[in-house]
Amino acid sequence: MKLAVVVQRYGESINGGAELHARYIAEHLARHAEIEVLTTCASDYVTWRNEFPAGVERTNGVAVRRFRVSHERDPLLFGRLSGLVFHQPHSVADELRWLDAEGPASRPLIDHLAKHATDYDFCIFFSYRYYHAYHGVRAVGPRAVLVPTAERDLAAGLSIFPPIFRGVRALMYNSPEERAMIQALSANGDVPSVVVGVSSDVPSAPQPGRFRQKFGIRGPFAVYVGRIDENKGCKELFDFFNAYLQAGTGRLTLVLIGNSLLPIPSHPRIRHLGFLSDADKFDAMAAADLLVMPSYFESLSMVALEAWALGRPVLANACCDVLKGQCMRSNAGLYYDGQLEFVEALTAIEHNRWIASALGRNGRRFFREHYDWPVIERKYLDVLARLSGDRRGPGAEPLPGWFERRRRSCPPAEDVVARLPTGPASVAAPSSTPSSQGRPVSPVAPPTGGERRPGNRSRFGGRQRSHRGGSAPRAGGTS
Repeated sequence: MKLAVVVQRYGESINGGAELHARYIAEHLARHAEIEVLTTCASDYVTWRNEFPAGVERTNGVAVRRFRVSHERDPLLFGRLSGLVFHQPHSVADELRWLDAEGPASRPLIDHLAKHATDYDFCIFFSYRYYHAYHGVRAVGPRAVLVPTAERDLAAGLSIFPPIFRGVRALMYNSPEERAMIQALSANGDVPSVVVGVSSDVPSAPQPGRFRQKFGIRGPFAVYVGRIDENKGCKELFDFFNAYLQAGTGRLTLVLIGNSLLPIPSHPRIRHLGFLSDADKFDAMAAADLLVMPSYFESLSMVALEAWALGRPVLANACCDVLKGQCMRSNAGLYYDGQLEFVEALTAIEHNRWIASALGRNGRRFFREHYDWPVIERKYLDVLARLSGDRRGPGAEPLPGWFERRRRSCPPAEDVVARLPTGPASVAAPSSTPSSQGRPVSPVAPPTGGERRPGNRSRFGGRQRSHRGGSAPRAGGTS
């Protein structure tokens, strides 16, 4: 079997969520099939500037074919079109202009797919919202398999995407919440799909002591791993952690790992270490008391899965349906809705070892039974084997004609997203496939001794609150 993995950026130095996801899948499927990655020459997701040479190279043994980006992103044009399609009535033509302005627009990549589609048994597209996926799915027809990596952001409300969700041969979802959202948007329940996610090459014996010595970290700490960006909830994280510091009841330091787009607060108990190697990252996570995930928008949190693989509890933002759902299904994390719950939940994990250890045990089991690489690989191979037995496929619906395409009949994307159902999809396992079934995760039992329990607002799993939809993160404040 020959497979194409099609993604907007690719390379060992590119650590974005969907791009890293695509690389992991490509490298692991290469054990079972011939893989060719089709991608652009861009490395920066803001400008899409061509920085890699066009042509074929090999990365970790996988063939990578790169195509030049036709134009860099014009931030003023992209911002203007985003304001139009997200907040005003508009046309399909407006959305297509937005897609081209978002980038990375690579006509040579799409031309290659159209000309060589029959060279591949299937083309696996990552990230529905980008030019390569939208036009690529249309170019290869019944060979298209989509890994949407969709978040509950305004792009999901655009009218051009539901025909893509209905027109692919199969969808590989990251979470039950992502599947529920896309099915609500597109009524594509008859398209074959599975919740699969992705695994990670977590070391079996990380060295927490090595991390502490290398970076001079002493005492307990919570770790954040990822891009330090307001869009990832980090500004709110700083506000909430400052409230924890002012409460004066704990000793935790906040350690930040990743490149920053925000000013880092100047405080001796907030440490920014920058971008680290995988070895240092895993050492840090193993040394940490917990991982904090403040993001409002995720399709799957790989770093939460890595923390659970290492037996570390997670404290997540309850306003993200996916993170809340992951915590509920794993029984391996607490979630907070507002500043007060953040402070109380953080304090509960710090001062109650029985909570941290029980969450960590559940996390290890959840990762092993649902996200180990043999489980992930088997889900992909099973879906592809089933599709191979039936070469038929609906294909994407044709675009409307010239005049219809320019009618301002599309609602603002924000209105579409606001009408979507909210909340975690279920507390069941991520997939019903036999290969991923495991034992139910044990609930966290209270201690028999005299350790202090969490207050009634930061009990295990947080409160059953409805999602606030697409609203922007609040800076500080309580629920």
